[in-house]
Amino acid sequence: MASTDLQLDEPGSLPRPGPLGRIVRFAFGILCLSQAYGLIQVAENPIGADGHIRSVVWNGIFIGLFLISYVVNIGFSRAWKKWPALVSAGFFLAIAGFGYLTAGTVETEALARSVWLWELYLFSHLGIAFVVAAVIGTPGCEMRAFHDLYSRMTGTSTKEHYCPVGPLHPIDQWEARRRTIRG
Repeated sequence: MASTDLQLDEPGSLPRPGPLGRIVRFAFGILCLSQAYGLIQVAENPIGADGHIRSVVWNGIFIGLFLISYVVNIGFSRAWKKWPALVSAGFFLAIAGFGYLTAGTVETEALARSVWLWELYLFSHLGIAFVVAAVIGTPGCEMRAFHDLYSRMTGTSTKEHYCPVGPLHPIDQWEARRRTIRG
């Protein structure tokens, strides 16, 4: 499993993505933003008429818990390891437990709104970061896209981070090898 440890590399040490890396980043951005859009559509009532939390809210919880530590650690240059995921899960479990004790169900308005807000932030942040990374060709992890954009706008160098999960790092390496072979 990929480590959530913060391992920042010197500026210019990672290859910029080629066309395939940019397309994959853009596609992931669209996927994340479509999840955020689905959440926005149920903003007024994240609990359906049947009294259950809507599936669009539940759909992102497991992938969100897996990704939140990467988003926080790499995106905000923090070395908090798995703590963002553990704190998030603990928070949701506490709200669910309180709901069960007071209302007899874990599917309460409080849990629905908490998960909804957390996922809206997570998938919006990820989606925008992926799109920015695709447009400007951020090397490594998309969570460094805002740092890369700031660096380009101000001339201040910023450190890079390889993409610890998913296909981006292998794709970037493959494209860099192909560019080297072609000369």
